[in-house]
Amino acid sequence: QRQLVESGGGSAQAGGSLRLSCKASRTILSEFVAANMGWYRQRPGLERELVANITGGRTTYADSVKGRFTISRDNSRKTVYLQMNSLKPEDTAVYYCNQVRRSSETYWGQGIQVIVSS
Repeated sequence: QRQLVESGGGSAQAGGSLRLSCKASRTILSEFVAANMGWYRQRPGLERELVANITGGRTTYADSVKGRFTISRDNSRKTVYLQMNSLKPEDTAVYYCNQVRRSSETYWGQGIQVIVSS
């Protein structure tokens, strides 16, 4: 049913780390390899924003997370990761996995909560 399933969220203290995973459960391997995978987040009262994106070996990061977050993918597992280090309270948000296929068809995960406390 659901194309993307996120895991690894939860709570952390400022300065701590979390690692999010997104499994493209229903995406065939060839489509996953070709797909643009990304992480978005939505903070309370704000619009959904791009956090990081990976297309092949190329990565893009929002300025707010650059140097702290790392996006990566394991094609054999059809999984994309977001390693979040040096977390800040303003990183608190619901994080969404995103997939854009070659056809431009777009899929979203359900979203996973990340809470960073002082």
